[in-house]
Parts: sequence; structure tokens; C-alpha cells
Amino acid sequence: MSSVAPPGVRFHHGSAVVPAGAVHTTPLGYDRGSVPLGAPLPLTASAELVHRLSGCGEVVVAFEGKLGDTLLALTGVRAVLDWLRLRSVRTSVRAVGPYAGLIARTGLITQPPVTTPHGRRAVIGDRAGIDAHGSEAVVSLVLDPAAPPCWSSDGRAHPDLPARHYLALERRLGIRLPGTAPFAPTLATGPNNLVEELRSVGWLGGLTIAAITATSWPERKDYTAQRYIALVEQIAEAQQAQARLLLIGGAPEGGFRVSAEAPRRHVQVLHLDGVPAEQLADLFPHCDLIVGNDTGLTHLAAMTRTAEGPVIGLYARHSHSKWRTGLPHHHAIATDLSDRMHQGDLCPVRDAIPPDVDVHMDAFPPAELARVCLDLLNGVRP
Repeated sequence: MSSVAPPGVRFHHGSAVVPAGAVHTTPLGYDRGSVPLGAPLPLTASAELVHRLSGCGEVVVAFEGKLGDTLLALTGVRAVLDWLRLRSVRTSVRAVGPYAGLIARTGLITQPPVTTPHGRRAVIGDRAGIDAHGSEAVVSLVLDPAAPPCWSSDGRAHPDLPARHYLALERRLGIRLPGTAPFAPTLATGPNNLVEELRSVGWLGGLTIAAITATSWPERKDYTAQRYIALVEQIAEAQQAQARLLLIGGAPEGGFRVSAEAPRRHVQVLHLDGVPAEQLADLFPHCDLIVGNDTGLTHLAAMTRTAEGPVIGLYARHSHSKWRTGLPHHHAIATDLSDRMHQGDLCPVRDAIPPDVDVHMDAFPPAELARVCLDLLNGVRP
């Protein structure tokens, strides 16, 4: 299931199944595998929620908050839409807000039905999205990352947020829905001008690694450009190849900026700062490996990749299992503190748990991290 990386740090493979008895869970209340698709659950559904959703002609998906929370919550939207289809309730679905374009890539958005929907509307999103767009809704569903517990069923824990959101809605709606692990949607990708420009000047040829430095909490979660460069230098030397490192940073003053460093012995470094998430969604599939902190762009990278393209998240403080997509190619390297947050389904912020020591991203030495990356690049399970 996992293997030791540096002392006090552990690697967790994205395809590992977590046994229910290994972590703190909340029983789902039924053996999901034994309930036929579309059959009523042996739980009482939320009658008011079912009544209001059944009468809706339109579903509005409205997220205004953090990118990572939004991406990991989209399975809550999927659960509602799966339920509506099973109940033969015809609705139109549209997304609003800053992530509407990304949400459309999941295939959740549908064209309006042949008949014009009546005015009853359901809004699904985060608290900010509900506040902005839910004033005329007959029902609003807030998908709060702190709300759903780590469920367990059939001897298996479902710790990742996409599974938590989907199963929480399944229980409330009272019908066995079609979704199965991994629950997270993938995003459609395609060509764009940035990708074509980078390809034309040779940045997407050979060994290409993307590293994410952008974060809303840099003092805690920024692995730093210097560490990433040291990491990729060691990977390139071991591979006896020239590597190209794309450093994905946050928005600088003045917006989008691209700058190249002077070539090094084994690595060429390109800084991509302030690139819109939709353009990065098209860029990530062209990378051989992506390494990032626990942040929305790392989740985005996993949701635009395939099993052949590993994504590694670095988790110093928060649960490595909860804050992942659950996709089999989305791996984690985590500290002991992160492992304890995972085991107890705890959050150092929500539950006000101070660490024994001040844990930062320097817990992951580049040399040791390079060994894990090399195994994944070479098709070896660490």
C-alpha cells in the first residue's frame, strides 16, 4: 500500500485501497456493492430534498471559492445529476462563475432539454456561489469540504473528497447511484496557443516535468523553485537526459509572465507565472511527470492526466488521502503528521491541532523525492 521514502516521510500510491479498519471512518449504512443500481437504499432519504429537486427544471452549478475545493466537489454535482437521470427528471444544467469553463470540460453541463424548463431552479456549489446565485432557488446544496466524513462500506474506506461528496449525496437522495471509485471526473483537454508556442520552441520535447509552486499559503506549502530544480537535476542525471522543467507559479503583478533561466548542465528551466487554469489544463497532459504541493493546480493536473502520467502531491500538514482526487495516478508523499491526519480523519486547521514540530516543505529532501519520481517514470511501483 505504501513504502518508506525519507525518514518520517511515506509514499502512498494512488491505486492503494484503504481498509476500513485502518482509519477512522463513518459507516455508510449499507453494503454498497450488494445494492442494485437505481434501487432504494436501506436508509430514509431526505424527503424535502427529494421533493424540491424533483420539481426543478434547471440546475445551476456555482462555485466562487478555491479552485481545489471546487474540483474535488464536482462529484457532488455528478451525484445530483445521476439521481435526476435515474428519476427521469429532465433538467438543463449550466455553470456560472470563474470555473464555468473548467466545469464544462467534465461533461456535466448539458444542453437545455427540448421543452423549455419551468422556473424552479436548484443551485449547487460552495457557500460563496450559493450566496451569489441562490437567492431565487427552490433548493441550494452547499458542498463544504469540511462536511462529509470518511465513509466506509464493504470493508473499504473512501477517504478522498470526491468519494465523500458523492456518497454523502447518494445517502441523502436514497438511491444507489451509478458512480464507482474513483469518483472524480476527468477534464477534456485540447490544443491551445500556449501549448503550440511551447512546442514550437522545443519546451515540450524530451523529458518534461512540471512543478507547481503556486499556492495560497506559500509559507507552508511552497516547495520553492530551488528545491524543484535540485529535484529535476537529479532525475535528469539519473536518466542521462536533458530535462525541461516548467515551474508553474502564481499570478505576478501585471498578470501572465513567461521567463527562461540560463540553461544548466542537465535542466532547462521555464517559469510560467499567472497562467490561467484552463490553459494549464491543456498543458499538463504534455508533461511526463507533475509534482506539486497540496493545492488546486495539482488536483487539476491529476484530473487532466491519464494513468501513464504520474502526479505527485506533497503533504506536510493535511491529510494526504482526503485532499486528493482518488485517481490511481495521483500519488502522495506525506509526513508523519499528514499520516496521522489521514488516520484520524482530522484537519490541523479545522480541529486546531498544532504540530509537534513546525512542519514545512523542507521535510521532503530533493534527493529522496527524486528516487520516488524515478521509479514512477520507469514504471516501477515505489
